[in-house]
Amino acid sequence: MAFRFFLCCARGTDRDFDFVSQLCVILIDELNRKVKGTKGSTWRVFSLKELRSATNNFNYDNKIDEDGFRSVYWGQLWNGSQIAVKRLQVRSNKTEHEFLVEVGILALVSHKNLVRFRGYCAEGEERLIVYDYMPNLSLFSHLHGQHSAANILDWSRRMTIAIESAEGIEYLHHHATPRVLHRDIKASNVLLDFDFKPRVAGFECAKLIPDGATHVTTQVQGTLGYLAPEYAMFGKASKSCDVYSFGILLLELASGKKPIVNINSTDRRSIFEWALQLVCERKFSEIADPMMNGMYVEEEMKRVVLVGLICAHIQPNKRPTMLEVVELLKGDLKEKFSDIENDEMFKMGWAADSSDDGSVADSRF
Repeated sequence: MAFRFFLCCARGTDRDFDFVSQLCVILIDELNRKVKGTKGSTWRVFSLKELRSATNNFNYDNKIDEDGFRSVYWGQLWNGSQIAVKRLQVRSNKTEHEFLVEVGILALVSHKNLVRFRGYCAEGEERLIVYDYMPNLSLFSHLHGQHSAANILDWSRRMTIAIESAEGIEYLHHHATPRVLHRDIKASNVLLDFDFKPRVAGFECAKLIPDGATHVTTQVQGTLGYLAPEYAMFGKASKSCDVYSFGILLLELASGKKPIVNINSTDRRSIFEWALQLVCERKFSEIADPMMNGMYVEEEMKRVVLVGLICAHIQPNKRPTMLEVVELLKGDLKEKFSDIENDEMFKMGWAADSSDDGSVADSRF
């Protein structure tokens, strides 16, 4: 119960460090009791000694990712199983809060398209979270990063990533108990296993949705380019905000472009604006990632792009639910898809609103 209250209500930046640290100890003790009393638990508490051994003492050569607040290491346990270990800086409210949120939520959820939680370690000042290792790293690495030049994301794999990552988010919104808002859906938080099957990760910004609530008002967290306007402006996080972010992800997956598109040296647009103008002009082929060399299914490409755009609609009530998104991507809900095709947003008149210099005014605001 204490964990659920914290995950629904706590705001890390509003608390002094000593309080957060004390709360961390209390909630870790609660987790320890939970895992010891649960038969067949799929996660456990790791010792620091065990994780140091697995990662060769957090050797630089084992590092597979990092940013300003955390590093991720490849490791191998005594039984040969491969793991990924996220190591957090802990001397701040932010990282203590993120640790509690991510561990608490991962302990509550389980789905084939969510990253598998193996356990955690909280000894002294160390805060470590352990997951299954994903050998193909992230979707970001294949679209924009170290593996993008290899060009191994063919259309079939992209469709699998679109549908199955949607199924993971559908589970969070509609089937997890309690329901979960992810709040940071983006390409770097979609990990890829050996077969390029997606696993949604990155739960440090997540929130539980209290029963009967339509949204939670909270400090804005997430990544530029993926934030729904109503969330960015008013801090109102809802399932619809996750749908918006997923829509941007679909456009990114189809086009190979980042959420902010560089048209030329002086013109930058959101991927939504860029794709919407091309759809209004019926130029779907110009949206497709050129790395695919035209090797894609046209009807599926059109479906992914239109679903992505309707997910990122300025009006939250126009966006589909994740239940509907999964069915739409699979080619079901044909009547609803027909309605999407005929939406006013896709009329040619929108493209005519472009300014004289060729840039598109954002008519959504």
